[in-house]
This record gives sequence, C-alpha cells and structure tokens, in this order.
Amino acid sequence: MAITLPTITPTLTLADFLRRPEIDESPAWEFHDRLAHQKPMPGVQHSRLQIRLAVAINAIASGWEALPELRCTFGDRSIVPDLSVLKTAELPIDSQGMVIAEGIEFAPAWAIEILSPAQGETRVIRNLTHCLAHGSQLGWLVLPRDRVVVVFLPDRAPVELAGGDRLPVLPDLDLNLTGDRLFGWLAGAASTERV
Repeated sequence: MAITLPTITPTLTLADFLRRPEIDESPAWEFHDRLAHQKPMPGVQHSRLQIRLAVAINAIASGWEALPELRCTFGDRSIVPDLSVLKTAELPIDSQGMVIAEGIEFAPAWAIEILSPAQGETRVIRNLTHCLAHGSQLGWLVLPRDRVVVVFLPDRAPVELAGGDRLPVLPDLDLNLTGDRLFGWLAGAASTERV
C-alpha cells in the first residue's frame, strides 16, 4: 500500500496570487488567508439559480447590475461571488469609455453565493462577512438543498429565510422575491415560470 503524504501549499501574497495565470480558469480561484483555493464546479441547480437571479435583477430598470463570477479584490482577499450586484454608474471604465476587462477592486453592494454540493459553508460565509466588513450592504447564501437563504446585513446576526418569506434586496431595487419563488426555479422542464 502506497503512503500518501499531505501536500504542503506554500503561502502567497495577494500580488503573487493575482499574477498567476490560472486564477480565472473555470472554476475560478480565490485568495484568502494567504492561500489560493479553487471554487468547486457548479451543478445544474447552482447554474439555474445563478442565471435566473441575474436575469431577474437585470430585468429591472433600477441602475443596478448583477454580474456573474466577477473577481472582487479588496482588503486582503480576492474572491469571485456567484453574483456581484453593483450600481451601473460605479462600474469601472477604461480609457476608451468601455467597462474594464478585469475585475473590481471594491466590495460589491450585494454579494450572492449559491452553495454547491461539494462546497463547504465556512469559506463562503467568511467571504460574505468580509464583503460586509468592506462596505457591502447585503449578502445572501443560497442553500438549494435546504431551500433556505441565509441573509447577511451589516451589524446584524444572519437570518434564515424560506418558503413565503420575502427576501430582502437592495433598498432601491424593486424585486419581489420569496424563498418559494426562488426555489421554484429549480422545478423541471414542466415549470412555466421564468423570472
């Protein structure tokens, strides 16, 4: 029987991490605690919730934009929330007047994470609380298996919402969404509701 020795991962600086060419491969890599961590590959439930949420948010003429898998580097971390919701007016612009090709260097107003089956909750929760500590107004941890959304707000304990509970959104975003409607998007092909 072969003996497997644990792999020792060297610690990095944030600058070293950001120079690595593989960090934006799919699935993306994140950096915190001086280590690089690759996100797990999402499944169908995760992908469907991610796209339906983005479409629902972006369909509202509110000045907010939901961007999937956007690299957000701030504080001592570089993370890639499943959805980052930003004010359209705050999107960084390049010298040609186009939105930049790279990620952002500030916390999104609203960070949404959807837990994948192979993903642990601790790292995701730590990313959401890091966002709140650096200026985010709202964080969601969507738990498809449990049909629960854990809501994170600044200076408050997290709250679990499900069923007919209305899910809080950014103050000037007119999105009426409940746990039932959100998780209803997971119904099979027979489901007629889109967003």
